Amino acid sequence: MERQKGNQEGACGGFAKPKEVARKFLDADGYFIYPTIMKRVLCILENGFEEIEAITPVDLLRRAGLEVVMAGVSSSEVVGRSGIQVRTDKRLGDLSPLDFDALFLPGGPAVMELRKNPQVLDLIRHCAAEGKIIAAICAAPLLLHDAGILEGKNFTAHFSTQPELPSFKDARVVEDANILTSRGAGTALEFGLAFIVKMVGAAAADEVAAAIMA
Repeated sequence: MERQKGNQEGACGGFAKPKEVARKFLDADGYFIYPTIMKRVLCILENGFEEIEAITPVDLLRRAGLEVVMAGVSSSEVVGRSGIQVRTDKRLGDLSPLDFDALFLPGGPAVMELRKNPQVLDLIRHCAAEGKIIAAICAAPLLLHDAGILEGKNFTAHFSTQPELPSFKDARVVEDANILTSRGAGTALEFGLAFIVKMVGAAAADEVAAAIMA
């Protein structure tokens, strides 16, 4: 770790860019601690993804100093359910799950297509077997169900998934071991902050929450 004496940054506009400095915290002597290894999150996007559920957590994670790679499944440019076009960072086929600490699965109509994709389901199984954090929101817990990793777990999901996921919890965000789930677009902010806690701790989440006045 690198240490440097200094004052706290301003809440707005004072954030260090993720590729410059991962996070800054004060140690017991009043020195900033600069983590030298940035944790990485793989976000899977396909046409029909829910924009709020994808972009809100990605934005929050990046504010917390995490590297988030948005990966397109069928194309490097994807269009959300509301017609917002996003140019992804990479194609999923060009990436290895070994290079990431967590997997993020947004919801939306895209989930129905992803359920047919063996590559995505195998990726989920691999991440679960390796003990990586898996975060899924809205209908995306259906992917965890299809991958066979929800059995015996506490989780939540969008109400529309109840016929297939009757045991989901009536809660906005649910954490069980390495799995983090949430209900939908309306809970994306809480979900994103909980994701930060899971990745780098409550102090980072509290700082981001204060900066955006959450």
